[in-house]
Amino acid sequence: MTSKTTTPRYTVPGITVKDAASVIEVLQERLHSLNDLHLTLKHVHWNVVGPHFIAVHEMLDPQVDRVRDMADDVAERLAALGGVAQGTPGALVAARKWEDYSVGRADAIAHLGALDIVYTGLIEDLRGAVKTVGEIDPATEDLLIEQLRDLEQFQWFVRAHLETAGGTLTTAGATTEKEAAKSA
Repeated sequence: MTSKTTTPRYTVPGITVKDAASVIEVLQERLHSLNDLHLTLKHVHWNVVGPHFIAVHEMLDPQVDRVRDMADDVAERLAALGGVAQGTPGALVAARKWEDYSVGRADAIAHLGALDIVYTGLIEDLRGAVKTVGEIDPATEDLLIEQLRDLEQFQWFVRAHLETAGGTLTTAGATTEKEAAKSA
């Protein structure tokens, strides 16, 4: 449902203002998700300990950088459509529909188990966003598909640490970050 705050006065050629408002709303949700993700990744980066510390610590920095770039791309697309990118911490906290990351200082593998849950939720939401905007705006759909590929690759990097030689995830069946962290 679009609101006055997401309805632009103008938009890109070939898209109605009403359709642009729908895409802007989806993009704003993506922006909040990406801003939250890059902060969560830095939290893990700062609070990871144990024998796998350096591998995980160094694996996360490129993910943080790419996620920050994704957020910038989403905000700029949102602005190009005539919207206003809400990127403040207060706007993020007020709008988010998920709980804050729940793991503090912990073993690297425990954090990776929790991050797998984070990536799953993010990717599922992003797939829904791709479907929604694909019916309206192929340029935004393309942007989100590119981000989907990168986020799925990041989850694969995480899962490589959680996979057994037999091909199962040590976190299989976990539904919360804390459950996944414990079973990792």
